[in-house]
Amino acid sequence: MAKVTKSEAQWRAQLTPQEFHITREAGTEPAFSGIYCNTKTPGVYNCKCCNAPLFTSTTKYDSRSGWPSFYQPVSPDAVVVREDNSLMMRRLEVLCAACDAHLGHVFPDGPAPTGLRYCMNSASLSLAPEEDG
Repeated sequence: MAKVTKSEAQWRAQLTPQEFHITREAGTEPAFSGIYCNTKTPGVYNCKCCNAPLFTSTTKYDSRSGWPSFYQPVSPDAVVVREDNSLMMRRLEVLCAACDAHLGHVFPDGPAPTGLRYCMNSASLSLAPEEDG
């Protein structure tokens, strides 16, 4: 997969201030505020920054955490996980593998079959609804 790289100015021109803060500065949107928190529309959730496919609606579930949650990415190489020790706690940060956008965090309290909860920021995602056909 080719890496997507842009300057800070290019990212700022492409993204809203909230999207930039979340995806490029590892921010977090308030719980229950994101547009995809309760969305049940079938489709693929792509990276807001580079449009790489990240998650599908078939793996989305209601975690009651206040953020869109998925039990697995669209493919093992769609995301990168790294240790995040900010805010005085140890968490695992989830990044887009294509452009390094901050997406959210992954926790070991999700449903079967993975037992994982990919807790994502709506502002880091763009839903491509399934075509009726």
